[in-house]
Amino acid sequence: MVTCVLYLNHDVILGTQNGKIESEHDVRQALIIMENTQSTIRPRKPHRKSRAGCGNCKRRRIKCDEKKPACSKCIHHAIECDFLSTTAISSASSSAAPSPSRFSKTQFRFKPSKYESGGFTPKDETGQSSSRTVSTEVQCESPSALPHSQDTLSFADLRLFHHFVTETYRTITDEATDRNRIWQTHVPQWGFSSPSIFHLILALAALHLGYLHREVRDQYVMQADDHFTFGIRSVSAILSSLNSGNCQSIYMSTVLVCFVYFAHGPKPGEYLVFSETGKAEWLVLMRGVRSILMSSRDKIFTGVLQIQTDPAIQGVSPLFQDELAEHQSHIKQLQRFVEKQTGGSSMCQIYIETLEKTLQMFEEAYQCRSAGKDGVSLMPSVVGWIYTRPEEFICLLEEKEPLSLVVLAYWCILLKFMRSSWLMIGWDRHVIAGIRECLGVEFHRWIEWPVGVICD
Repeated sequence: MVTCVLYLNHDVILGTQNGKIESEHDVRQALIIMENTQSTIRPRKPHRKSRAGCGNCKRRRIKCDEKKPACSKCIHHAIECDFLSTTAISSASSSAAPSPSRFSKTQFRFKPSKYESGGFTPKDETGQSSSRTVSTEVQCESPSALPHSQDTLSFADLRLFHHFVTETYRTITDEATDRNRIWQTHVPQWGFSSPSIFHLILALAALHLGYLHREVRDQYVMQADDHFTFGIRSVSAILSSLNSGNCQSIYMSTVLVCFVYFAHGPKPGEYLVFSETGKAEWLVLMRGVRSILMSSRDKIFTGVLQIQTDPAIQGVSPLFQDELAEHQSHIKQLQRFVEKQTGGSSMCQIYIETLEKTLQMFEEAYQCRSAGKDGVSLMPSVVGWIYTRPEEFICLLEEKEPLSLVVLAYWCILLKFMRSSWLMIGWDRHVIAGIRECLGVEFHRWIEWPVGVICD
């Protein structure tokens, strides 16, 4: 596995899905949940009804304050308000209307954004404050699906895009073996024709900058939330048209949503595969990703996304063999305990197979670590463990059944191995804490090993 594109194992996919219909339903459900979460964090204010708002606000279905010459929302997002155009037209009565041209060009006006004013001066990669740049105009051959409106971009967005293609992409790929440069080249290129990808890479870049510059993290999170909202709405809008021509970009959009979810950091009450209330957001999304793969897998993993192997990953280094053997010993002890607890029941075999898969995941993880690869390099194995579990086992996790949570605690050790990635910081401790809180005291002794490893 040369780059983190979630090349998930297709050998064991239990639980029934129904191709395009199920993938659309499952991903929509996840995106609605996530968008509602955003709304909970940033609730809408009550407002009076009006039909005189600007076109940008109407398209985004938000309240326009109708201020002239530009409404506050357009100023907030650093986009050109329709009211500006109206004012300009009314003040230039002597100007002739331009004649249509077969090769007419769309002007994109780049303006300083709200994120560049006041006390927030984004920094460059060296940590030095960036100098302001005056408004500039460029021309593009044809309109494209770009952020916020069809004819404007802000410097804040350009800065995020630049940061993604120069820095953020490095954190989600292995440059030494990524011959196709998926995240550096192809995904950003797809973003110019796919609004969902464009907004989601900007959201991820904003969160990365927030991680690098903690003193202004809140400002970057605000940018990320704006782009994330646009991104998930765009994904939802195109799911019904999933086909061989767009399945790769739709799949990569859902992968980006997963990354943004991780990058936002742990949420109280949400533990990836179980939740204190209702269905876990991330798990619902993973079911949607699985559905897309089941309906279009052969078409997705072709061309630049063709599955590749990493020749550097061989066996487990002697330096790691004792450590791996210790993990295996504790998992086998748990296996005997589970057999004793579930012997003769219909769930016994599912638990045993899940623990066997856990042993396999540890073997794969230590092969990667032996090759000097951790962090997001482990993503396919770690996420693949969830992806390939029988639906019956996933339901037990959702119901917080004690034995299933004990098994999940050992999976959390793999999350610890991913700590070197900024995306995964804090997730291992967060999930293991949620497991311990949900378990009765009588089961605590069975998670002492993973708790000790993670909290060490």
